[in-house]
Amino acid sequence: MKTKLTKLEKYWILYDVGNSAFTLLISTIFPIYFNSLSAAAGLAEVDYLAYWGYATSLATLMVALLGPVLGTVADYRGYKKKLFAGSIAVGIAGLAVLWIPSHWLAFLVIFLLARVGYSVSLIFYDSMLTDVTEPERMDAVSSYGYAWGYVGSCLPFILSLVLVLLYETLGITIQTAMAAAFLLNAVWWLGCSLPLLRHYRQAHYAAERQRQVIRGSFRQLGRTLGKIREKKKIFLFLVAFFFYIDGVYTIIDMATAYGSALGLDTSGLLVALLVTQLVAFPSAIVFARLAKTRDTGKLIRVCILAYTAIALFAIQLDRQWEFWLLAVCVGLFQGGVQALSRSYFAKIIPAENSGEFFGLFDICGKGASFLGTTLVSLTAQITGSANAGVAILAVLFVIGFGIFSRVLKME
Repeated sequence: MKTKLTKLEKYWILYDVGNSAFTLLISTIFPIYFNSLSAAAGLAEVDYLAYWGYATSLATLMVALLGPVLGTVADYRGYKKKLFAGSIAVGIAGLAVLWIPSHWLAFLVIFLLARVGYSVSLIFYDSMLTDVTEPERMDAVSSYGYAWGYVGSCLPFILSLVLVLLYETLGITIQTAMAAAFLLNAVWWLGCSLPLLRHYRQAHYAAERQRQVIRGSFRQLGRTLGKIREKKKIFLFLVAFFFYIDGVYTIIDMATAYGSALGLDTSGLLVALLVTQLVAFPSAIVFARLAKTRDTGKLIRVCILAYTAIALFAIQLDRQWEFWLLAVCVGLFQGGVQALSRSYFAKIIPAENSGEFFGLFDICGKGASFLGTTLVSLTAQITGSANAGVAILAVLFVIGFGIFSRVLKME
């Protein structure tokens, strides 16, 4: 097997470097800027949190509904690249103009469109894995994508933080700083996307183009959903993935909010987030190398067990150093569980239907994220304890581990 990455594999990995900067902005700078806009409009803090949550949930719901249909359309010959380019255009354009709205509602609408464009692009991007590399190289290529995405996204993120936090020292207004930060990340995302857009060719496809593409995609999706229970291994993997990725994404999405709820220093939490990204880079590469000599399924189980331990540790977390330890541990296994799950799924689905199946894969990921944050929030409100809210994640990891173990026995 070849050890060096091909040019096409590198271009595919580069897109992960580009879009990952947007992910960091979502969890850090975006909420801060939205808070300033809502405060200027006299919006109560509880309403600010609610509206931000509604926008995030609506984006998740839209992607969950659009994903399988667009993924099915992408499986027709010649459509995947066009849909990929279109979704990128929506995401990047939305990000580039986010600094313009002065009203919180207009900002939320544009943010919603940008996030949907970003999330939909990942459906096509993930399904391209079957076209850009061979099955025996998928674990490594997928892992390198996450690895370089983690470290590469830090550069525009750090520059954005400098602009936003030190705008007075730089002699500019906060609006100018935000405009520069959003435009910087939009240009970064676009620049990292162009090589893949230029060189990608759809090698696997389900059928030739049809006149009634949308209607045909719905019919094909219906047939697939009807048969998916017959594809027991794929079906059980998606169920297992739904549960264990629930905990992973919830920890990623709510780590900073959880630390803030415990009264930990905000600047320390932001730095800890950077530490997670930096630790995840070498860790993902290690998992890529381990996958060459170790069974991918067993490595995924190791990651799930590690996350179970992380969730149990977080239950008693109440000090800054414990949060930093948590950040390091999350970084150690975050890239591994995401990358290997993606490559494992790519290897067990029909290559010609990769877009369609990754649309379902995305539903499980995005739906789980929505459910996980909801469960944590409800548990915390009912019990009055943020630590108790985290406890529910350990249960979900255990369920995911049990079902995934059944999948491995089917091999």
